[in-house]
Amino acid sequence: MNIVCLDMEGVLVPEIWIAFAEESGIPELKRTTRDEPDYDKLMKWRLEILKEHGLGLKEIQATIAKIDPLPGAKEFLDELRTLAQVVILSDTFEQFAKPLMAKLNWPTIFCNTLEVAPDGAITGYRMRCPQSKLTTVKALQSMGYETIASGDSFNDLGMIQASKAGFLFKSTQAIRADHPELPAFEEFGELLEAIKGAIG
Repeated sequence: MNIVCLDMEGVLVPEIWIAFAEESGIPELKRTTRDEPDYDKLMKWRLEILKEHGLGLKEIQATIAKIDPLPGAKEFLDELRTLAQVVILSDTFEQFAKPLMAKLNWPTIFCNTLEVAPDGAITGYRMRCPQSKLTTVKALQSMGYETIASGDSFNDLGMIQASKAGFLFKSTQAIRADHPELPAFEEFGELLEAIKGAIG
């Protein structure tokens, strides 16, 4: 029994924080888990910048409303879901993901949640569990599933390496160079074929 675990941002949809950095004119917010492996450090830094600029959930959600899935992502996901169970494992937040899941025909997503003040200021965040992607893959394996995983960032490496098959997708040159053992793809068609091969 196979279950496919996919990262969301950079794989199925554009990076939310990069889109918001461009929309808000704050280039520092372009930093993502492709650049900073320590997610806690990255998020605390982001929240400080939002606070400095007086920006909150409403402004970020307004940007997310304009984001569409990457070209071909919905079709890829639709076909993949006819072949195996699929779970999106993301370090994003429920408050960000919901409108994007609607555009992807409501796949299952496991993600985190933001702590938001009544005025809309983001005051903190709650992670679902430590090392959420790797922890989830191990939990699925303990339930009798064989996992196949794909992602683009540092925080995806754990789930990719722990799976029976794992693939980098639209990753950085640096991550690909550090992990030559991991097949790396740029097109949804290539990734779909690789996953089909792993499903067998």
